[in-house]
Amino acid sequence: MKLTKTKKQIKKVTNSISKAAAHVKKSLSKKGSKAIEPKKITEPVSVAVPARPIKTILISQAKPENDKNPYNELCRKYKVEIEFKPFIQLVGIENREYRKYKINPLNFESVVFTSRNIIDHFFSLCESLRIRMPDETKYYCMTESVALYLQKYILYRKRKVFYADGTLPNFFKVVLHHRNDGEKFLVPCADIHKSDIPDFLKKNSIEFAEAVILKTVPVELKKKDVSFDALIFFGPTSVNSLIHNFPDYKQRNQVIGGFGPLTLNAISDAKLRCDIIAPSVESPSMIMAIEKYILASKKKK
Repeated sequence: MKLTKTKKQIKKVTNSISKAAAHVKKSLSKKGSKAIEPKKITEPVSVAVPARPIKTILISQAKPENDKNPYNELCRKYKVEIEFKPFIQLVGIENREYRKYKINPLNFESVVFTSRNIIDHFFSLCESLRIRMPDETKYYCMTESVALYLQKYILYRKRKVFYADGTLPNFFKVVLHHRNDGEKFLVPCADIHKSDIPDFLKKNSIEFAEAVILKTVPVELKKKDVSFDALIFFGPTSVNSLIHNFPDYKQRNQVIGGFGPLTLNAISDAKLRCDIIAPSVESPSMIMAIEKYILASKKKK
């Protein structure tokens, strides 16, 4: 009898501990990180307020070079005005700041270039450091246009300049095909950048170094620059730039759109409401998310 009674008491205490642990876990999850759960990012999210008509949209990025882009089609189809203005800019760092990284470009047989902007700042930095890249240096570029831009700084030779079609899988294929054993790669980049290329090099045991030659700074904005029905952000730094320029910014009825979990986090941290969210199951692209919002606003009429 006593044994049975003791077992019941143990079971009762165990249940109490389990409930207490569950309560603590729930409390911690509420007080912890503000990171957005994957479910909230990948599944369609209903807007916090009813969709309202939008006629003017600002995209916080540079205008596409090609006029035949999906934004123009959106303007034509729904009679909306779309303007482009980057909220951030990349500024080249001074050689004094670069020296603290202790990375000498001359110690690398190959250099990776992902844009013409990176090329300009790389060779400008080399000039200020009084460095001349050897003629034997190999260059791996993301696209043919980036590769051809190298002619501005080097004697262009196809046997030392290789390029891809603009996609990462093709770029990785080009690197694996042309690299030699023991070849060291230098990857000039901005202070904020994607890790796709470094991750690829690590995975394939290719020796490399990332050289930060650009830093991201906010663009000076005026009130007219943000006087639109909707503001669309594609990165957390653009959201931070908005708050940097307008510390007392109030969203009110202005529609805000965000692409990607990091951008959504930045919008949330700024205590703003995100009305247009991408990617999602129904809207894998921002264009589709904007179109979905416009259609929802028409149904409210």
